[in-house]
Amino acid sequence: MKKQNIIITAVVAIVVVILAHLGKITVFHNYEEEALKVGFLYVGDSCNAYTENFIKAQKAIGLAYGERVETYAKYNVAEGQEEAFLQELVDDGCRIIFTTSYGYENITKEFAKEYPNIQFCQATGDNSATEPVLSNYHTYMGEIYQGRYISGVVAGMKMNELIDSGRVSAKEAKIGYVGAFPYAEVISGYTAFFLGVRSVVPTATMEVRYTYSWGDYELEKKYAKQFIKEGCVIISQHSDTTGPAVACEEYSGLHPVFHVGYNVNMADVAPTTSLIGCRVNWAPYMVSAVGAVLEHKPIEDRVKGSVHGTDVSRGFDGDWVQMLSVNDIIAAEGTKEKVSELIDGFKKCNIEVFKGDYIGVNPENTLDTCDLRQGYVENEKASAPSFHYVLKDVISIVGEGGTS
Repeated sequence: MKKQNIIITAVVAIVVVILAHLGKITVFHNYEEEALKVGFLYVGDSCNAYTENFIKAQKAIGLAYGERVETYAKYNVAEGQEEAFLQELVDDGCRIIFTTSYGYENITKEFAKEYPNIQFCQATGDNSATEPVLSNYHTYMGEIYQGRYISGVVAGMKMNELIDSGRVSAKEAKIGYVGAFPYAEVISGYTAFFLGVRSVVPTATMEVRYTYSWGDYELEKKYAKQFIKEGCVIISQHSDTTGPAVACEEYSGLHPVFHVGYNVNMADVAPTTSLIGCRVNWAPYMVSAVGAVLEHKPIEDRVKGSVHGTDVSRGFDGDWVQMLSVNDIIAAEGTKEKVSELIDGFKKCNIEVFKGDYIGVNPENTLDTCDLRQGYVENEKASAPSFHYVLKDVISIVGEGGTS
């Protein structure tokens, strides 16, 4: 009987070791005695405005927890190539991994299913509520439409100043917008921006060009130049480089041009044309998520925001969205005061962005429309933007050959 017990014990030990190696359970590991390993998967590097915002959050984690954490980062990982780099982070022993580009989400969720003891947090993702729903797969994003709207108001105030001074006419209140992809995130953003402009300049119209890339400096700059040649007096963007800002700064033609940026203050490269910008502040979520793992708590129990399952969002009220500095040299009078007023309005939930006498049309299904006279609540059910309708008659999608 004693020999039989020894054999049974040995077999159980072998099975446990095998399961642990496969990542199914954790054994013989005292995590309290070592630093928590935190992984980051980046589509760019510190030269890329979008990625730089995440790097700031990574640094905030280090400041918050010091020697209690060790960080591991993979840079310039193109969408479609993330699998091998995710595996490296897993093999490095990371217990929480932040993936930061929308195109990573499907592979990241597959890894979450394979490694249930590791927490995977996908920024801008929209698939946490789809099957399979996993307790260790999380999505998160700031409610950036709020910042886009305020950026639009700032642009509208400048446009109004130009109209009042006679430098442009009300009929010339034209905006050019460089977008990355025709995703809901981009469409929602430029619609919020446009509605901000329209709240000040009701005659404004906008054209949009897609680069089909998150970070193509030359193409973004080229499209911005095209917009300027076509008479646009405000250029904005949902793309990751300073190309559009530089195009505005280099222009010296017949009409004025000003720029509104994203992610970083672009006044450094466009000091006489860049008005303002906005960004998602990723630090509140990421610092709290790491704290949850350190405390052995569910992430959504520790993160403060609008929680839907394993998905979280928040806006100005939690500092998840931030406005970048107003360029006092060129901004319209009263801009700073207006920005403060609007931020306070969002914090108090007093501002409805997606509302007005507009009809939106789904570009992938023209039978699917949205009547904004009834209003549309963005981020009501998820952190990822969901508004995906192009406003009829006032926003046009154009390509190399004109209207598409």
